[in-house]
Parts: sequence; structure tokens; C-alpha cells
Amino acid sequence: MRGVSRKQDALLALGRTLRDSGYTFTTVTPATHAIVNARSCNAEARNLRDVIGWSRPFRAEILPGEVLSRLRDAGAVVEDGALLRPTVRFSSLDGELLAHSSYPPTATDAVFFGPDTMRFVAAVVAHLEARPSPVRRAVDLGCGSGAAGICIAKRSPGAEVVLVDINPAALRAARVNARLAGTDGVDVRHGDMLRDVEGTFDLIVSNPPFMIDPAARAYRHGGGPLGAGLPLAVVEQAIARLAPGGSLVLFTGAAIVAGADPFRDAVAEACGRAGLDWTYREFDPDAYGEELAKPEYAAVERLALVVLTVNRPGTRP
Repeated sequence: MRGVSRKQDALLALGRTLRDSGYTFTTVTPATHAIVNARSCNAEARNLRDVIGWSRPFRAEILPGEVLSRLRDAGAVVEDGALLRPTVRFSSLDGELLAHSSYPPTATDAVFFGPDTMRFVAAVVAHLEARPSPVRRAVDLGCGSGAAGICIAKRSPGAEVVLVDINPAALRAARVNARLAGTDGVDVRHGDMLRDVEGTFDLIVSNPPFMIDPAARAYRHGGGPLGAGLPLAVVEQAIARLAPGGSLVLFTGAAIVAGADPFRDAVAEACGRAGLDWTYREFDPDAYGEELAKPEYAAVERLALVVLTVNRPGTRP
């Protein structure tokens, strides 16, 4: 554990060094990343942003000595032939830098971060701004890099904010990111959904995986019918754990089959049984179209990104 702690401290120091240098980076989708990195001019990194953002192989001399030292101390650089390659990225969001896995995120325990993370955080911020009452207790389920939970903690002084993930690599990244953002008070813990967390919540947020992924990568594989297994499990567990006046904000995907949305139908049934108010909107009606060429999606006509908000009537005492 001491070795893990030292590596996390080194990663935190790297993040602070990058922040102080003015480094910023907007992470794109893996598909876009592949196209940009495949250009002949991008075969090798030429600067800090190429290394820490674009995950390109590099020569040691192009990085400031302090950055390379921090990467090595964090165990976040490996040899790639005659070059070196980073195993971590830092991306910009909500005025912060957040650590996550390097490109390509092919490992089963990869800590994913991309445009959907930004959309998810935007949905959470919009909900926080519209809430009629403050958040006292919140949980980010499947927290990944911790982006949404950190966003909540920054805007809810004094609130108890819990970040939960089943992936140890995600928990390590979330702890570093919480410290880097100055939200050290968040509770980052290992757990399978809400099974290892007690009590009720004013706010439950989640961006669960919704794809059918043969490799069963934790950040991507939703399981169940057409990848809806985990999103539906989040809804079912959250329904039982919302405090009076509490809300669930879920950002995920839905597979549309013959014009119907089976995920929305299941949400309507679950919320109807529980007597909860809910809203559901398509954030993007046609995302990840390249997935439809796979045999697993033979019956699917489109994948939509959706935002579900569930509200329990009442006021917390």
C-alpha cells in the first residue's frame, strides 16, 4: 500500500506541475483520437501536450525534467521501442485537471474520460443550479475519474459526497483528482453500486456503461439486454435510496429498436411502481453509429444518448 500511496502522491505532484504550467487539454472520442494520431506528422510527440494529452510516444528530452521525473515516480511511463510512452492522461473539465487512462483505453480496468464525461458533468451542473434545496448527501455511482462527484463537492460546501466504483484503478485516479481539485473531503470507496453504501441520498448521479462489449471492459460494458443492464440496475437501486426531495441524474445510452426505446419503457415502469416523478430526454439521437456495424447490434437502428432525472416528492427533514 505504501508503494501505491507514493505513486498517487507522484501523480498528484505531476497534476500540480501541469496546472502551474498552464497545461490544458480537451479529450476527444477514441475514434477521433485514432484518426488524429494516425497522421504521419503525429507519429512522435513534439511537446508536452502531445505526450500528456495525445498519448504519443516521445523522446525523454522533449519533456521538462520535473514532468518526466513525476511520470517515472508515478509509474506512468513505459518503454516503447526506442521511445517512451505515457500510461496516464490529464484532461481539462470544469476548471480542473483530471487524471485518467492513456489512449487507447483497451485495458479491462481502463479509467475512461471523454466527451460523454463532459456531457454528464454538464447535466449534473444544470441539475444543481435548478435544485430548490441544497445537497446534504450525494453519491457518484461508477465514478471513474470522479469528475461528477468532484463537481458536486465544489458546489455543495459541507455536503457529504461519496464516490463509488468497482474498479480499483478508477478509485486511485478519483482520489488523486479530488485532492488536485481541493475537494479532499470526498469519500472515495470501493463498492458494487449502492450495495456497499448505507443510507439515503439527496442526489445520486451516474454515467453507467451501456455498450455491448465482448471484452467486458468495466467502463464500457453495460450487460443485460442491448447493454441496458447496468443503467437499469442504477435506476432500480437509486429509486430505493432517494431521500424525500432527492433526485437521480443518469446520463447513459439507449438502443432504439424499430422506433421503440426499451430502456425508456423500463424506466417508466420502475418509476410508476415507485410513484416517482421523472423526465427523460434524448441528448443526442444518433451517437456511436460505428457500433451498429457489429453483429451484436443487428436489430438496433440507432444509439441515443439520454438524460434521465428521477425525483422523489417531499422535503428532507
